[in-house]
Amino acid sequence: MRHEPRGMTRRPAGSFTIRAGGKAGAALLLVLAPVAVQGQEIDRQALVTRHNVTLEEIDPHAPVMIGNGELGFTADITGLQTFADRYSPLAPLLTMAQWAWHSFPNPEGFTEADGLRMVEVPGRGKQPYAAMTSFAEQTPADAWLRANPHRFSLARIGFVTPDGGTPDFSEVAGTRQQLDLWSGALTSSFTYGGVPVEVVTRMHPDSDALLVEVQSKLIADGRLGIAVRYPSVAEGINPDPTSFAGTGAQSITVASRGADHLHLSRTIDDTQFWSTISASGSVAERPDGALVTGKGSDRLTLIVRFEREEASAPLPTYADAAAAVAPHWHDFWQGGAAVDFTGSTDPRAAELERRVVLSQYLSALNSAGSLPPQEEGLFSNSWFGKFHLEMHPWHSAWQPLWGRPELLERSMGWYLDHLPAARAEAARHGVEGAWWPKMVGPEGRNSPSPISPYLMWQQPHPILLAELLRRSGDDAAVTARYAELVEASADLLASWPVGEGARRNLGPPLIPAQENYPAATTVNPTFEVEYFRWGLATAQAWRERQGLPRKAAWDTALAAIAPPATADGLYLPVESLPDFWEVTTSAECSGHAAAANCRNRDHPSLLMAHGFIGGERIDPAIMARTYDTVKAHWDLRQTWGWDFPMLAMTAARLGRPDDAVAWLFAEQKNNQWGPTGMTPRVHYEGHADDLVPTTGGAGGVDQAVSPDGPDYKRAAETYFPSNGSLLMAVALMAGGWDGAQGQAPGFPRTGWVVRAEGFTPAP
Repeated sequence: MRHEPRGMTRRPAGSFTIRAGGKAGAALLLVLAPVAVQGQEIDRQALVTRHNVTLEEIDPHAPVMIGNGELGFTADITGLQTFADRYSPLAPLLTMAQWAWHSFPNPEGFTEADGLRMVEVPGRGKQPYAAMTSFAEQTPADAWLRANPHRFSLARIGFVTPDGGTPDFSEVAGTRQQLDLWSGALTSSFTYGGVPVEVVTRMHPDSDALLVEVQSKLIADGRLGIAVRYPSVAEGINPDPTSFAGTGAQSITVASRGADHLHLSRTIDDTQFWSTISASGSVAERPDGALVTGKGSDRLTLIVRFEREEASAPLPTYADAAAAVAPHWHDFWQGGAAVDFTGSTDPRAAELERRVVLSQYLSALNSAGSLPPQEEGLFSNSWFGKFHLEMHPWHSAWQPLWGRPELLERSMGWYLDHLPAARAEAARHGVEGAWWPKMVGPEGRNSPSPISPYLMWQQPHPILLAELLRRSGDDAAVTARYAELVEASADLLASWPVGEGARRNLGPPLIPAQENYPAATTVNPTFEVEYFRWGLATAQAWRERQGLPRKAAWDTALAAIAPPATADGLYLPVESLPDFWEVTTSAECSGHAAAANCRNRDHPSLLMAHGFIGGERIDPAIMARTYDTVKAHWDLRQTWGWDFPMLAMTAARLGRPDDAVAWLFAEQKNNQWGPTGMTPRVHYEGHADDLVPTTGGAGGVDQAVSPDGPDYKRAAETYFPSNGSLLMAVALMAGGWDGAQGQAPGFPRTGWVVRAEGFTPAP
C-alpha cells in the first residue's frame, strides 16, 4: 500500500527559518552571522533549474532517471530504452517498482529455518542466527534464501524499426537531452537517418504510469515505432535482472484490447502483474508485449501503466496525465528546506549546490517510496534488490531535517507492519522488544550472511527516524503513530546488552558499522554503545511527553552500558582491540599498508558518536584528538560514499567547518559525482582482508565490472546512501544541531554565503 504524502508547506524564501526542535510549528527568525544572508529571497526555480541535467552524447555510466518514488524508469539518450547495449553493464535500462518482486521456484521448500545456525552467545548459550561461515561455504538453502525474493524489471520500452528490430545506432546523430528538474520532463532530441526526432518522457506522480510523447515525421511514415517488451528474470539478478531468453514459467495474457489500447496480465512463475498500454496511434500485440505505431500523424503519445492488482480505474487522457507532472515537481521544490550558495567565493560552492539539488531529486525517486530503499534504489540491483535496514537513515534521515517528513513517512509504515515479526525475532534470541534484521526483502525475512546477522547498529534506527519526524512535524500525531515502535525498539536496546550489575556489554557476537572485525570477539564499539544509549534516552523522553513514567529497565541499561573505550587519550573503535591505535600508527601500517591486521579502513564509524548523533558521554577534546588521528592515519581507499558526509558531520560538531567542506570534496573513488548526480560504488581490492568480501556474487554484485584504476573495480554506477548522507550533512551544516551556536555553523566563515530556510536542527 502506498503511503501518500501529506501536503507540503511552502515557506517564505530566503528568511533563514529554522524550526525549533521539539516544538511543532514553532519557528525562529534568527540574526544572521556574516556567512548567511537575511532578507534576500531564494529564487527556488532559478536554484533548481541552473542544475538541470544536459547531455550531448551517450554517457555509458549515466543514463537519466525519472520516477515518482514507487516506479523508476532509466532512460537512454533517446528518452526511452532503445540502446541498452550502449551502456555499462552496471547501468542497465530498467523499469523498477517498489512492489515488483519475484522468487525463483523453490522445489526443496527452503524456509528461513534452513538458513539458521546455532551461535554461542556469552551469558545466553546458543542462539539461532542466519549466519554462514563464509560465502564460499554457503549451502543451497543459503543461496536460495539470499537470492529470493528479488527485484525485477517490469518492461523495456524503446524505439523499433518496421521489422521490429532495434534501430541502427550509426544512424543516430545530433543527440541532446535535458532533464528539467523543475517540471519533471525529460526532453531528448536527435536525428535518425537525418530526420529530426523529439521525445518528452515523464512519470505520473500518483500512478505507476510512464508518459511518452514523440514528434517526428518518422512516426507518421511508419519508419519508427515503440515496442513495450516484458522481460523475464535473469538468473544472475545483479545488477541487471532483465532476460529475454524465455526462461521459466511465464506468459502474457491479453485481458482486453482495442485499436489503441491493450490491457495485459504478465506472469513469471508465481509473480503476476498487470499493464495497460494506451496510445494516440495503434497498439498491437507482439510475442513479448506490444507494438505502438503512429496513425499518419507526426505526433504520437503513449501511456504505459503498471499495477500490482488488476486495474479498476480507467487511464486518464494523455493531456490530463501530462498536466499533473509539472505541478507535482513545483510543489516538491517549493516545499521543504532549501540552501543557496549564490555569492560564495569558494570555487567549490557551485558544485556543492549542484550535488545538493540533484541529490534531492534522486532521493525523491529512489529513497522515498513505500519500502526502505535498497542501496541502488530503483536504478539497478545489488544484493538482489533487497534493502539494508542499517542504511535507511543514510538514505532518508535528511527528509525531515529538510522539512520533508512526508517523504520518510512513506517507508516508516514498513516497520509498523513488521513489528510483530520483529518481536518474534527478539523472542527467538531470548530478549525483549523488536529485533530488526539487516538485509531483507519486503517480507522481512533474514538473508543468510557471514556478516549481516551480527550487525546491530540498525536497532536504534526506528527511534532516530521517529524522533526526526516528531521534531519536523506534528508532535502529538507522530508520537501517537510511532509510540509502540519506539517502545519496542528501546526494549531491545535495554535487554540485548549482556552482563550483570554495574556494566553491560554490547557483544559478542557483534560486527560494528566498521565491518572488519570478527563477530566472535568484538565488544563495545564506540559508536554503538553511544547510539544504544541515545536511543534509550530518546525513548524515555517520548514516554515522559506522553505523561508515562520512565521505564526502570531502560534507566538501568542507561547507567550500565559500557562507556566508550579509550587508549592513550583516544577513543577506540572497539574495546576489544586496546592496541588499535598503537598498531595503526606503527611503521607496519604506515603508508596505508595492506596487512590484514591494519584495521584502519572501512567506515571510521567511531566518529559517528559525535557527528551522526551527539553522544552524551563523548568528550569533545578526546574526540577531537581521535578525529585528528583518523584524518592522519585512516586508509580511505576502502571507504564508501556515506563516509565522507559522515566525517563532515563530525568535523562540523567539532567546530572545524573548513574540514567539513573538505570532506564533502574528498578525492576518493567512492566520492565521484557524475553528470546526473550519481556516485559510483567502487571496491578497493588491495587488502588481504579475510573478513569482508569485496567482489563477485558474494556481495550480491554481478561479475560484470569495469576497471577503475589499479586495485579497484567498479561494482555499481550509483550508490544512493551517498546522496542521502550528503543531504543529511548539509542539513546539519546549514541548519545546525541542538546546542550549535550561530547560523550555518558547519560552513566556513569566509568564502561562503549561505542562504538557508526551512531546516529542522539535528539532534
